[in-house]
Amino acid sequence: MSAPVLEVEDLRVRLRTPRGTAHVVNGLDYTVGPGETVAVVGESGSGKSVSVLALMGLLPSGSATVTGRALLQGEDLLAMSPDRLRRVRGPGMGMVFQDPMTSLNPVLTVGRQLVEGIRAHQRVSKQAARARAVELLAEVGLPDPARAVDRYPHELSGGMRQRVMIAIALSNSPALLVADEATTALDVTVQAQIIDLVERLQSEHGTGVIWITHDLGVVAGIADRVLVMYGGRCVEDGTVDDVLDRPRHPYTRGLLGALPDLAEPLADGSRRDLATIPGVPPPPTDLPPGCVFWPRCPVRGDARCETEQPPLTVVGSGSAALPHRAATWCGEDSR
Repeated sequence: MSAPVLEVEDLRVRLRTPRGTAHVVNGLDYTVGPGETVAVVGESGSGKSVSVLALMGLLPSGSATVTGRALLQGEDLLAMSPDRLRRVRGPGMGMVFQDPMTSLNPVLTVGRQLVEGIRAHQRVSKQAARARAVELLAEVGLPDPARAVDRYPHELSGGMRQRVMIAIALSNSPALLVADEATTALDVTVQAQIIDLVERLQSEHGTGVIWITHDLGVVAGIADRVLVMYGGRCVEDGTVDDVLDRPRHPYTRGLLGALPDLAEPLADGSRRDLATIPGVPPPPTDLPPGCVFWPRCPVRGDARCETEQPPLTVVGSGSAALPHRAATWCGEDSR
């Protein structure tokens, strides 16, 4: 097997807040292989975005404490100097940020922002970098890219800005691409176009992808493996088939149960009610001592749920190389 593009071991992120220390990410472990797509899913506030911002050194140093190891092609991101990390961001690790409305510089044309990123990591002329910028805008489906390259962000719609952000992330053919809700602002046609573009990049360059999303439909279509986060912890991971077809953690089952049912209506003509997960996620400044999900869990019953944090253990029939793991005290009979 090829060496992983990224290996994350015991990643922990603490943030100082007026309400105390927020335990935002707690002991995260995963790998991303060449050409592999790992989808990270979970509710807002579960630590998905913060975990990758920590890897890229983009959290405020004055209030964030990051520990653990994160080996990108064998080099620890968390031990790099700021200068080395700046050189790695781009060709080593690219990111599509979550909010396209605020991620672009409003006083620079999108072409200049693309050219700046290209020339920061590649020895090319301005003319060659501009030509590459136009080519990238065409690849992500921006209408009339030769003119769009000279437009300012406020002249573009939200979906167009999102495509510019994707073009910037892909401009240096990174070894690892982080897509944080990359297709949320796009219509389904452009969404499919972007997914095809990322898959082509993977096949041509062996790019590993971390795809952060709430859309389980996208996950089912693009992911090789799925990591489910809740309360800053991984509560279940495995292949996309294992996690989506044979979920073992009550939270994963709740997420899948909340999907709209588009099947045939019931005998009386009605449709099934949309399922919900009761309650709200715990604040990261006051996580429960036991299973992080137990206050909302519909099947809690084990005495350990409230007092002991369950470890990620192998469940089901996953392979040794790609095990299916879940952090729960609930057995199979709790389904």
